[in-house]
Amino acid sequence: MRYLATHITRYMYEHPVVVCHNEIRLAPRAHAHQKVLSSRIAVDPNPEILAGRLDYFGNHVDHFSILEAHTSLTVTASSVVDVQKPVRLVPAETPAWEDVRDLLHAYGNGQTMSAFEFTCDSPFVATAEEFAEYARKSFLPRRPVLEAAIDLCARVHKDFTYKPSSTTIDTPVAEVFKTRKGVCQDFAHFMIAAFRSLGLGARYVSGYLRSGANFTGAEASHAWLAVFLPPGGWVDLDPTNNVLPGEGHVTVAWGRDYGDVTPVKGVALGGGEHKIDVEVRVRPLEQN
Repeated sequence: MRYLATHITRYMYEHPVVVCHNEIRLAPRAHAHQKVLSSRIAVDPNPEILAGRLDYFGNHVDHFSILEAHTSLTVTASSVVDVQKPVRLVPAETPAWEDVRDLLHAYGNGQTMSAFEFTCDSPFVATAEEFAEYARKSFLPRRPVLEAAIDLCARVHKDFTYKPSSTTIDTPVAEVFKTRKGVCQDFAHFMIAAFRSLGLGARYVSGYLRSGANFTGAEASHAWLAVFLPPGGWVDLDPTNNVLPGEGHVTVAWGRDYGDVTPVKGVALGGGEHKIDVEVRVRPLEQN
């Protein structure tokens, strides 16, 4: 399916901002079942500096600086992407989860060494025995890893309540686990913590959902996760919607947690109080 993905972020300031420096991750990334056909960033007011690079995880990052006084800032990212349905593994035929854990910790090859860093704690995701205990109800001895992961995803979807504004990005995973409520980034962080607490590799994924689809979290930035599963690599899981992401999910970036893939962040001199408005649309395009 081919989409036009548009992400608009607007800042309105109480007082003029004299200068600002920003870093954005809004351009989708290419991977096995997603092609990026075009991507464009527009900034108003026009920045003095606009440059791009790839970060440590291979995500596209743009930097811009505005050196003139302004009372509003609009960042628009427009991308055309072609998303194909991934080849699905048979869950019952995947390796036992203990074998995957042991393989990761043996550092046997480049793929497992690269995935090993996603078994470790990160700024927004701390492991804990209570998370491992919750996960073990799905990860029974010698259970196939993908079968167990799908079961854990379904349990998080059932046990946790999606409640906007109930948390902030700084809400610890332990509190989310205690209250059993939050939003997509909280559910992704908790599942990552559960996987890592068992010694498995899991990474945070940011992206978008197809507009008009029956998804919770559409029309905004969305978050899910991926678990490492050799030899195929990584398998995505969306606990907010209890699905394995496919054609309806557009991947923008991935990393250890939200801090590695924050869509827009920066510093500004001046401005006072400010308001932020975010608009996301992912519209299917006609294909010839």
